[in-house]
Amino acid sequence: MNSFMLGFQDIDKTKLEVVGGKGANLGELSRIAGVQVPKGFCVTTDVYKEIIGNSEEFNSLLEQLAILKTDSRKGISETSAKIRRVIEEIAIPKGIENEITRHLGQLGERNAYAVRSSATAEDLPTERRQS
Repeated sequence: MNSFMLGFQDIDKTKLEVVGGKGANLGELSRIAGVQVPKGFCVTTDVYKEIIGNSEEFNSLLEQLAILKTDSRKGISETSAKIRRVIEEIAIPKGIENEITRHLGQLGERNAYAVRSSATAEDLPTERRQS
């Protein structure tokens, strides 16, 4: 697998920053004898960086959101709506789309799948978040 996708078997606690807490825990669990973890994979933070991280409009809106006061509900709502629009309009590069499709295909078409999100920064120990 490449830096965009990691199978659970390729993940351990050292991958927390690239797959988040849920992904790291699934990887760790899949290494324990007798614990049955369905086959799966994580889409890494490299995908985020590739797709969204380079968007000037997105980054500008995040900066605007960061300076709003918590009681500015209207401003937060409007800026958040713009961020959502930008995210929804960004095309997933064909290579990444093909990788996700390929990995899903390896798991089989007749299975059901869970898709989970895991923010990496919130999963870090407190002392690492502040640095």
